[in-house]
This record gives sequence, structure tokens and C-alpha cells, in this order.
Amino acid sequence: MFLHLGGDTVVNLKDVIAIMDLDVTSTAKITREFLAVAEEEGFIVNVSEDLPKSYVLTEIDHKSKIFVSPISSATLLKRAKNIRSLAPTMQPE
Repeated sequence: MFLHLGGDTVVNLKDVIAIMDLDVTSTAKITREFLAVAEEEGFIVNVSEDLPKSYVLTEIDHKSKIFVSPISSATLLKRAKNIRSLAPTMQPE
């Protein structure tokens, strides 16, 4: 199942490691440093030109990617939970 992160970007839910609120987590110096290094090394993908509200840590094909999204972490988490609750009913028997 896939999670829509905004714009034209979707990720496989099994690849998602964490969904983080940008305002809350970026107050910590270590998080700001982490995101700065990730951007320098090319791990960050901005999914939209809109104001970023969250970021999603993923591992896709054994490579880390961080998607910066204009959608709030609360909304992304609700979407992920809804997808997971639908998954058992959508699988063939």
C-alpha cells in the first residue's frame, strides 16, 4: 500500500521508518544538524514548493531518503493508519 506525501509523490508504506513534525523536531540542534547533513549528501527530496510541515524518513532499496512534505505529520499518520486498517480486507484469500 502507498502513502501520498503531497504533490506527485507516494511511497510504499513498508518503506516508511518515521513521520516527523518539522516544527517540533527542528527545535533540537541535533535534528537541524541531521537534516543539514542529509541535504548536503542528497538524501532530501522536497515533494512540493509549499511550506514544509513534516518529513518522512524512508529506506528504499537499502538507501535512506527523507521526503519533506507540505502535509502535516498528523494527517500523514492518519492516512497511514487508514491504509493499514484497509490492508487485511484488500488482500486475496
